[in-house]
Amino acid sequence: MIKVNVLSEDNSWSKKLKKKETFFNNICKFFPKKFQFINKKVYFTLLLSNNKNIKKLNKRFRNKNKHTDILSFPFQQKSKKLKEIYLGDMIISINYMNKSKNLSAYDFRKKVTKIFIHGFLHLLDFDHIKKKDYIKMLNQEQKIFESVQKFIN
Repeated sequence: MIKVNVLSEDNSWSKKLKKKETFFNNICKFFPKKFQFINKKVYFTLLLSNNKNIKKLNKRFRNKNKHTDILSFPFQQKSKKLKEIYLGDMIISINYMNKSKNLSAYDFRKKVTKIFIHGFLHLLDFDHIKKKDYIKMLNQEQKIFESVQKFIN
């Protein structure tokens, strides 16, 4: 079972998602079985932020002085033997998610869900630096999104 601890440092998120923690935890309930961690307690932290703060984090931890849509920081000491696993931290920028100010509520949830899945896979050590890894990660994103899509409708 996956538990997402959701923190928000930008009030704009509350205008777009009313029950943020419930929203993200419910997405995880619709993940395919192989990503649900049956019989384990798996959790991670999600910070809902903005371009200003995500740029600071990107500069500090990745030495890239620019904002981005999402940052994922996998926790390095994962053990498959443990019953409780901390995956790491994820940060999403509202400015990227809300770029088109006239997005419908559905389109906003869809966009956030897709980037959330992307960040989740990074927490599981998926990457997209090499083309073969990009294709593998993209395939997993699509499979997860297909199973989650019925929830966001």
